Amino acid sequence: MMAAMMLPAAAPIVLLHRRTALQAHTQGAPAPPTALLVLGYGVVWTGFAMLATAAQWVLADAALLTDMDALSDRRIAGAVLIAAGLYQLTPFKQACLQLCRSPVAFLMRHYYPGAVGALRMGLGHGLYCLGCCWAAMALLFVGGVMSLIWVAGLAAFVLIEKALPFGRAFGIAVGIGALAAGSYWLLISAP
Repeated sequence: MMAAMMLPAAAPIVLLHRRTALQAHTQGAPAPPTALLVLGYGVVWTGFAMLATAAQWVLADAALLTDMDALSDRRIAGAVLIAAGLYQLTPFKQACLQLCRSPVAFLMRHYYPGAVGALRMGLGHGLYCLGCCWAAMALLFVGGVMSLIWVAGLAAFVLIEKALPFGRAFGIAVGIGALAAGSYWLLISAP
């Protein structure tokens, strides 16, 4: 599921890398396989998915998840919303988003030749993407890991934030909305 959500957002870097590799090949250099860039990206998100799965098991064992694998305690869900909303507004998040939004800037700063270079770039871009999106992925526990509508909504959010001209402003607005929703949930859940 994590790959289905995150790979579309990586399409610009994958396509740009492929074009760059083909240009290098026409100039006599061996073309680094773009599949290794995708593999590196996938390794990062697979690692994150493993951590999320472990968190899901712990939460399920503690009886804190609904049938849709959403947090059953609104106070905890509210805290997750607040944490994700705050993270959306941090300079670190914005720096990661900047490199995710601009594959040209990423390749200019982080291009490495050859097959190992392609894998290294995939790992690097995956880490920037993880730095950009981990908090949004944590929101799966708020709306439900098994909710296809929630998953599709988060995937759309990631794609809009990364690919559209107003994406950065949209992400900040969503962060403010998450802060407001989380605060509301904490207030209505207070004893």
